[in-house]
Amino acid sequence: MSDLGPTEITGDYVIRATALDGQIRALVGDTTELVEEARQRHHTSPIATAALGRTLTAGLLLAQDLKGDNSLTIRIIGDGPLGGIIVTADAAGGVRGYVQEPEVYLPLREGKLDVGGAVGKNGTLHVSKDLGLKEPYVGSVPLVSGEIAEDLTYYLAASEQIPSVTALGVLVNPEGRVIAAGGFILQLMPGATESTISWLEGRLVNLEPVSTMLARGLSPADILREVLGESTETKILGSQAVSFRCQCSREKLMTLLVSLGREELANIRQEEGQVEVRCHFCNEVYSFAGSQLEQLIEESGD
Repeated sequence: MSDLGPTEITGDYVIRATALDGQIRALVGDTTELVEEARQRHHTSPIATAALGRTLTAGLLLAQDLKGDNSLTIRIIGDGPLGGIIVTADAAGGVRGYVQEPEVYLPLREGKLDVGGAVGKNGTLHVSKDLGLKEPYVGSVPLVSGEIAEDLTYYLAASEQIPSVTALGVLVNPEGRVIAAGGFILQLMPGATESTISWLEGRLVNLEPVSTMLARGLSPADILREVLGESTETKILGSQAVSFRCQCSREKLMTLLVSLGREELANIRQEEGQVEVRCHFCNEVYSFAGSQLEQLIEESGD
């Protein structure tokens, strides 16, 4: 098997690879640090951390196909107590997201966090891709289990016609801190033989959870070795550092406030004295004092 590096990247990253003469395409990522940052930003319960972390990882894995300024958004809307999960990832390795109800708690199911119960089985997974065209590409499928990895696998097969295997995991300690997070997508490419499919199914039967492998110190390259076996010839196509990055800024919010118009801003100034704006995606709060509102009122024109 080829050397799977990459030694130049520290922190979270995703690798892209092919195996068995191009019959299998693999995307494997370690997202531990960015999922922990999301937990801290949104003050999520363990089960909300797991659901959001899985979706953040899924977004980054899918975003490996994007170029330039392209981005994609995953929306998971189920009938469980978490409400909706919204994640946006871009071609540069940035991702942001939130869960509608971050403080949900449910009993463990068979000793594990019941993400499926929190998300709900009745609902929809939507993927919207902004590819720089006039209209975004939008695909959606019904939820299969609410566990997210199974739902993403179904989406790839039904909406994009790509037979895939998806594993997503988030491991938290008793205090709720993220110990390990990451995942992989294995895609069967055109021309994959029945023997390759059967072989891959056999490899996955007793595979250790991806979050457990990461907690043991395995890198994305090591995980790929665990999945495909040491003797399987694999070619690394590239790697990308990834992180939690929001697109909000004080300047953008100032522009938004100015767009409300002089009258509306004046009413806010009179009734509230100041204004606070919170970004849903990163939970950052931007405060504008009375003097700053006065300046915005002047900039808003008539």
